[in-house]
Amino acid sequence: MMLWSSVGLAAVGLVILVLAGDALVRGAVNLGLRIGIPALIVSLTIVAFGTSAPELLVSVNAVLAGKPGLAIGNVVGSNIANVLLVLGLPAMIAAVSSGGSETRRSYLMMLAATVLFIGLSMTGAIGLVEGLVLLAALALMLADQFRAARSHRRDLAAAAADAEEEPEGADPSMRGWRIALYLALGLVGLPLGADLLVDNASEIAGAFGVSDEVIGLTLVAVGTSLPELATTVMAVLRGHSAVALGNVIGSNLFNLLGILGVAALFGTIPVDSGMMHFDLWVMLAAALILAPFALFHRNISRLWGVALTGLYALYVCMVLS
Repeated sequence: MMLWSSVGLAAVGLVILVLAGDALVRGAVNLGLRIGIPALIVSLTIVAFGTSAPELLVSVNAVLAGKPGLAIGNVVGSNIANVLLVLGLPAMIAAVSSGGSETRRSYLMMLAATVLFIGLSMTGAIGLVEGLVLLAALALMLADQFRAARSHRRDLAAAAADAEEEPEGADPSMRGWRIALYLALGLVGLPLGADLLVDNASEIAGAFGVSDEVIGLTLVAVGTSLPELATTVMAVLRGHSAVALGNVIGSNLFNLLGILGVAALFGTIPVDSGMMHFDLWVMLAAALILAPFALFHRNISRLWGVALTGLYALYVCMVLS
């Protein structure tokens, strides 16, 4: 009975995280636009960080609760799930487009971030110094993305003067009280959901006799990747799959540089030897699998979808065994 109670509470925590993260994005985006922050900056910063808020709160909460294995397991497992599951399952429904030429640059950044993270992990722990290195790399990446976006906007200025896409969650007619309500729900719900998920995930790990790292790599990682999976499936069903690959690459970048960079400011995150010898290399292999699609703009076919999903199932079986 205690096990099912922990599973139920972990599921409740995950639902709260997803809903609170969405509320925070909506409130923060509209507040940013209301006080005059350009939509471009809102898209590159508020939306990017807001959509990663659930994973960030889970990782920080895990470190503060003395369960850092959940933090690093969540990030590494999420990056693996994003490539193999979040792209694999939708591709089984319909081929996923490789996106535009800008995907190549973002992919190379993700690959560099993956190699950097693995190199730092070989020290045996992600501490304050390693966290600052990751955050510095994130700052450089954001600066480069901002510069590239500004350049792209200038190139299109002649065709669409002053036209600017609204970022995700933008609603020009949203009233001030609704913005405040969304912010409050997000700020209250995120730590509550993270606390429920972390505590009960650890209980589940204990009940099955596995480590926090394993639960982080599987249960927590898949749970926090569900929003990305749902978004990708809906995009494919609506015929807008071109954004899927870019979203996965962006999510993986923020997971490695932003989430673990911030989490490391709250405490040292040991890297389990099993993770150093297996899971980190699976994460790198998953990143390399994306090369034909990101660099050469090949679509992810249904056959590739089956292969990616099968590889993820195999990985989970190996981790749990």
